[in-house]
Amino acid sequence: MTVAWTPHRFTGGLLALDTANTVVLRGDPERTFDRFDDPGEIGRFADAASGFRAAELGDRRLAVSSPVAIAPIVLSIRETTDRLFRGAVSKGAVSTADLPEFLRACADGLAAGRTEIGAPGRPFGDPATPIAFEAALAVSALSLLRDDTVARLRICPNCTWLFVDRSRNSSRLWCDMAVCGNRQKASRHYRRRMAANEVRNA
Repeated sequence: MTVAWTPHRFTGGLLALDTANTVVLRGDPERTFDRFDDPGEIGRFADAASGFRAAELGDRRLAVSSPVAIAPIVLSIRETTDRLFRGAVSKGAVSTADLPEFLRACADGLAAGRTEIGAPGRPFGDPATPIAFEAALAVSALSLLRDDTVARLRICPNCTWLFVDRSRNSSRLWCDMAVCGNRQKASRHYRRRMAANEVRNA
């Protein structure tokens, strides 16, 4: 089934986190599913990410040569990123034991690329030419290693997605207040109402 790559799917704050969040409900074996089960969704995700992550990418478009061919690299970066930084949220620091596999995955994403990155105002290189999605994904994932970024990583208590908390006082709870925040509010309201009904009926 084709995914609607809406703004809500890009609430991680960085390309690498948005990609990690393409696995829905991690940790719930009965309900989890992978939006990249159809490799074609990698290309559609990259198209949407080119717009939603334009600021991060310095307006450089993401290119997907062959979704099937790059899927193993993309999934490897996605899974090692999720494992490393989900652990960092719970421990407050990056585990060196998880770094080698993460770095190898990122290296694979960069290996086929022929581009230059990191120039002032051009973090992902020349905006006039597309960049391979797997290369941009690797760069985004590596940028998460900055200590100021690690300190702001959070896990949404509603959907368990990873996101960067860029609020002024680092107090953001939800990946998306309009979706997860409202769902939690509705759930709390329902529980309070049910509890009040039980008291009245006791």
